[in-house]
Amino acid sequence: MSQNDNILHTVPVDLGNRSYDILIGDGLLGALGVLASPVIRQKRVTIITDENVAALHLDAARKALEGAEIKVDDIILPAGEATKSYDQFGKLLDTLLSTGVERKDTLLALGGGVIGDITGFAAAVLRRGVDFIQVPTSLLAQVDSSVGGKTGINTSFGKNLVGAFYQPRRVIIDIALLSTLPHRELQAGYAEVVKYGLIDNPGFFSWLEENGEAVVDGDTHAQAYAVAESCKAKARIVAEDEFETNKRALLNLGHTFGHALEAECGYDGTLLHGEGVAIGMMMALELSMRMGLADQADLARAIGHLEAVGLKTKAAQIDRPLDADKLLSHMAQDKKVDAGEIVFILGPIGGAGTHKGIDLDLVRQVLHSSIKG
Repeated sequence: MSQNDNILHTVPVDLGNRSYDILIGDGLLGALGVLASPVIRQKRVTIITDENVAALHLDAARKALEGAEIKVDDIILPAGEATKSYDQFGKLLDTLLSTGVERKDTLLALGGGVIGDITGFAAAVLRRGVDFIQVPTSLLAQVDSSVGGKTGINTSFGKNLVGAFYQPRRVIIDIALLSTLPHRELQAGYAEVVKYGLIDNPGFFSWLEENGEAVVDGDTHAQAYAVAESCKAKARIVAEDEFETNKRALLNLGHTFGHALEAECGYDGTLLHGEGVAIGMMMALELSMRMGLADQADLARAIGHLEAVGLKTKAAQIDRPLDADKLLSHMAQDKKVDAGEIVFILGPIGGAGTHKGIDLDLVRQVLHSSIKG
């Protein structure tokens, strides 16, 4: 297979000497060795994956790499958000060191956001930095977490509070892998696609209103377009603000609320990350409306679209008792807290901006409203 077979889109991430390409196509896993070879310094790769993805895709990935005469090791981690922990991270590093991994070797993250985040963080600190490649297998990872170099693990204080900015050498996105996802995972990942329309691309949001159901129902052409547009949007923002000092914070639309919901649910699968983001984005829009930054029509339109694709839009739909004050305490640990103030991403559809100094009683009202349904 030639390198260009089945590649539908190539999206560059322009970061100077850390620049890389996102390759998007249908059936790229079978060409993994050919596509990875140009960016590996030594023909030895360690695949890091989880139990669920390993059962589906590890053999094909290994065969493709070995077909390019690349030596392959693999490490299989437990599936689920709980894997992004100090304990699992320490075990992963010890296992990598026990195999004699060298600085010119490459780690390959084969999985969703959890695997990408923990593998990237391991790459950032192992021997003070080894190369890694992202091969995201979930929609959420394909459109968000695999791009831009954010890596990390969770703590009892909240999500992703320990980590590093560390860019991959390449991102290889195979749309065909989405066909093996549970429908709920596909829906959850779709929330991150919607995010790009809500931030600053109302035209894309309009396209999603027409085609979003096709994306979550498995239409590969719709999926490829949605993934490519999402990656272009993220690549553009990351190129402008790699270390999230300004504009990149917009990519966290809904995440301050959503991460608090995830933390309160204990990362036990009750609430998937994308589901938390979907609810969080609607909370952000409601807060925007209460502050006069958006109108009722924006909120109704966004809720209508998320409901059309089967996503939750209210905290009341989570099977867990929730308390507004506890959620606020989680939000106070958010990475975007600045001088003790929570930074919120607010605004109308296609016009998001950063805001701080928000009256927390108003935030509490939004939380209460969502919890009550």
